Amino acid sequence: MSIRGSGAHPPSSVLGDRREVPEISADVPETLDAYLIRASLLASERIAFTFVDFDADALGHRTAITWAELDQRVEATARTLVAVGATGERVAVVAPQGLEYVVGFLAALRARAIAVPLFAPHLPGHDERLVSALDDSAPVCLLTTPKERESVRTFCAKRGLPGAERILAIGGTRVSEPPSGDWGTQTHGTPRPEDCAYLQYTSGSTSTPTGVEITHANVVANVRQAVAAYGIDGRNQVVSWLPLFHDMGLVLALAIPVVGLVHSVIMDPAAFVRQPARWLRLVADHPGAITAAPNFAYDYCVRRVPEELRGAFSLQEVSVMINGSEPIKSDTVRRFQNAFGSSGLNPRAVRPSYGLAEATVFVATSRAGELPCVTAFDRALLGRGVARPVAPAAREGAVEIIACGEPVGQDVAVVDTQSRRQPDGSVGEIWVRGPNVARGYWRCAARSADIFGAALTDPDTAPADGPWLRTGDLGVVHDGRLYITGRIKDLVIIDGTNHYPHDIEATVQDAHGLIRPDHVAAFSLTVDGDERLVVVAEHARFVADPDPAHEAIARAVRRAIVTGHGVSVHDFVLAPPGAVPRTSSGKVSRDACRRRYLDGVWGSPSRRRPDLAGAGGDE
Repeated sequence: MSIRGSGAHPPSSVLGDRREVPEISADVPETLDAYLIRASLLASERIAFTFVDFDADALGHRTAITWAELDQRVEATARTLVAVGATGERVAVVAPQGLEYVVGFLAALRARAIAVPLFAPHLPGHDERLVSALDDSAPVCLLTTPKERESVRTFCAKRGLPGAERILAIGGTRVSEPPSGDWGTQTHGTPRPEDCAYLQYTSGSTSTPTGVEITHANVVANVRQAVAAYGIDGRNQVVSWLPLFHDMGLVLALAIPVVGLVHSVIMDPAAFVRQPARWLRLVADHPGAITAAPNFAYDYCVRRVPEELRGAFSLQEVSVMINGSEPIKSDTVRRFQNAFGSSGLNPRAVRPSYGLAEATVFVATSRAGELPCVTAFDRALLGRGVARPVAPAAREGAVEIIACGEPVGQDVAVVDTQSRRQPDGSVGEIWVRGPNVARGYWRCAARSADIFGAALTDPDTAPADGPWLRTGDLGVVHDGRLYITGRIKDLVIIDGTNHYPHDIEATVQDAHGLIRPDHVAAFSLTVDGDERLVVVAEHARFVADPDPAHEAIARAVRRAIVTGHGVSVHDFVLAPPGAVPRTSSGKVSRDACRRRYLDGVWGSPSRRRPDLAGAGGDE
């Protein structure tokens, strides 16, 4: 099945509303730099970005920069980058969240370098990812803040990483002088739409982080698509705690403001984690706010923002709250809508969405003005690849999936293993085609051809129908809407039936009150030639000694999975808080969890207590 977001009259097998993507400014080249120059000319004294620093002040110390000031700082930094020979090379941004990050990223683009948006060293649990990305991209220099410069130098030098001897500190209208040495000089011209703008390193939830080559034209096209989908205009303001090195954070809080001339208010992700009410208060303080977060963040707000605080701010002027980046739980959406209804939140402002780095970020979202659409599908049939809705009376035991709407300015197809379009109601791999789709993976020609060069084999498909991006995600089209069912690599296949890990994880966390919500990983292993299910779950932080409750928790989990999914648990691990690995965007990394399990991090399965190991059933 396909959903077409724009174009000519589609054939009968193609669904879509044909919402066209408007031209934001037809006379501006399709580069972020061109739009930055435009903003500095049209709105020079208007505030462009505001950083709210909760480390400097518990109430949030605000530092703002106008479009003219931003352009001047970008120009100064770009000149230094050109002087050190960065044009045409990679420039890694390894700075903490803040205005300097914005300046450094845009300066790399102006210098016609390839930006590599990363993060400062010692982000908890992610040093290995930083090392991998720097080693793979081999930047000629690194940009950071004056405060972090020595820390970055030490981190890179100890590990022998590229760029260690060329670290520039982003300051005001000047940046630090480059180290002595013959770095060369050259003229750089202006960026071209077809040039690679930046390498977006994937979060690594299923594999080693890989750099996606995003061109200037890709990111501008995706901004236009998002602006059309979410109805963004001059009345809106972006409010975001998402990390700027993450695809959703970068496009939402940096690219959309530059192209759309929209004020962007950013805060550090750690400030959100410590007090999620800070995010909601900022959203409330900025009328017409557009914001976004992964599903876990909305659940986190429900749990961590006390009811007495919810009346302290009004969310009635919020335009859009995007829920994306990880599987969206219908229960989470309902809980958030109910919890903050008293704060004036319009339930229609919550917009379930789907995207991925290989498509820059945005692919599909629910329609404006519609309530999120939740459909209950027959669980057994879904395991066999058929999405059939159940009657309201039969919802118990069914799988509720929330719709991610439809694409704007791009096409989506659901395809089987023979590269044929699937009919409505059949589960298959999601393929995407549009001007926002990246051109490939950095220095991975073979893999790029496989992932970005897919072609449909339908008899009525013209040879020119392509290329398509194979997302690796599973989904289904029902009633004109796209539903995401899981990841191909994460799929648990037992006795010929497909089981979606996030579905099992939801069952596990509801099985016992001492299991920590959103900190569960379900994956499969081959044991004696057969696939077996393993579950690792963290216990709640308030539990000092989980041993007395071990047996009861294990039995509750096994019983719930057998009852709800018809599957026996081969092994269940109750782990301490923080044990289940996560990606830099906050998603559970099942692949990393599987590796830790096989490495014996939680001890050998054969040595664990009988109630926690073995291939037996529920009791």
